[in-house]
Amino acid sequence: MSKEKSAKAASPVKKQRKAWWHGENFHGYIFMIPTLIGWPLFCAYPMIWSAYCAFCDWDGINSPKWAGLKNFKYILTIDPVFKKSLLITLEYALINVPIMLILGLALAMLLNKTIRGIKIFRVLYYLPVIIPSVATLVLWNFIFKQDTGILNVMLRSAGLKPVGWLTDEKIVLLSLSIIRWWTVGGTMMIFLSGLQSVPGDLYEAADLDGAGKWAQFRHITIPMITPILFLQLITGLIGGLQAFNEASIMTGGGPNYGSHFINYDIYQTAFGSSKYGRACAEAWILFIIIAILTMITFSKSEAYVYYENE
Repeated sequence: MSKEKSAKAASPVKKQRKAWWHGENFHGYIFMIPTLIGWPLFCAYPMIWSAYCAFCDWDGINSPKWAGLKNFKYILTIDPVFKKSLLITLEYALINVPIMLILGLALAMLLNKTIRGIKIFRVLYYLPVIIPSVATLVLWNFIFKQDTGILNVMLRSAGLKPVGWLTDEKIVLLSLSIIRWWTVGGTMMIFLSGLQSVPGDLYEAADLDGAGKWAQFRHITIPMITPILFLQLITGLIGGLQAFNEASIMTGGGPNYGSHFINYDIYQTAFGSSKYGRACAEAWILFIIIAILTMITFSKSEAYVYYENE
């Protein structure tokens, strides 16, 4: 009996087969359900419907009526506001994208230190990012006011003429750009994470070879963070071309359509003029422009983006 018991104890114990709902695959599919349902319902279907409506006359209430290329012909050949909105939006993006990259990288370089209290400055620079956009714009609206704004009060106290920050067509884009620069903390944090991932051995080797700070920045720092630069370029370009809140809350697209961005024009066409079909056509034109610019940027990225696995 003792031998039988020892033989049974020595024999391998068969593992109990887990139920199918305890497997990792099942759990993975459960977590995929929101995307599998949400993407077709809230992304794919609206895009298909808007593409159809772009070729229709639709007031948002009655059924859409097929109109062919009528909306696109009007937008591209007759509508004077759309062309100006397009140029203003491109100008706004071209102003902000390079400056945000330069400011973000410069701040990240300054804050990429191990000195005492550096985390406090990182938090302070990042705070404007977590403030709601509407609250930020309302605050800057008070700062830019013609009569009682802080900036013009300071200019008057210095004996200078007040500036129409939001009422001058030539200055309004600069004023709105200053607000975007104020939120450079988000760009800074992403650059900071990239800088901290650069191996310190490279800098030590460069020091031994007699390379200065500028040479290290040019030949080590920049090549190593080119994926971060590329990411920031793409997201900054897309974000700049989708500007809306600034015009909606602060300027109303003025003065003289000086801040009438494409997204704001789409909003006015749809909800102001009840031309939903035309607004869908404008949205698709904007989508195509963003897609083309993004593809061009991606096609040129191989010349300047360095990846470690390459």
